[in-house]
Amino acid sequence: MKYIKQLLIILTVSLLAEVMETMIPLPVAASVYGLLIMLIGLCTKIIKLPDVEKVADYLVSIMAIMFVPPTVAIMVSYEQLKTMLVPLFVISFVTTLLVMVVTGRVSQFLLNRGKKHE
Repeated sequence: MKYIKQLLIILTVSLLAEVMETMIPLPVAASVYGLLIMLIGLCTKIIKLPDVEKVADYLVSIMAIMFVPPTVAIMVSYEQLKTMLVPLFVISFVTTLLVMVVTGRVSQFLLNRGKKHE
């Protein structure tokens, strides 16, 4: 029963994010809204970490499986994508590098900020 409650909390956040995506006229994906809702909920203690932790850990552990259908779709659509391979690889490389750099900088900032407060 505990796992069902945890899953329902996560699904409710996802539903709210989907509603926000349709209601707010910004080019932001529902997944981003969902992450923000979850972050705000956890920071404000509206959602307590133990209330979602076990199911979230499980979902993260099976995340690799979620990449199988898009990978198969790319393999099936290879002929149509062949002309765009170089731009796709460049975009993927640059954006991955950018995300890694920004994540590292934000992490360093937060760690340094935490040390100053201690």
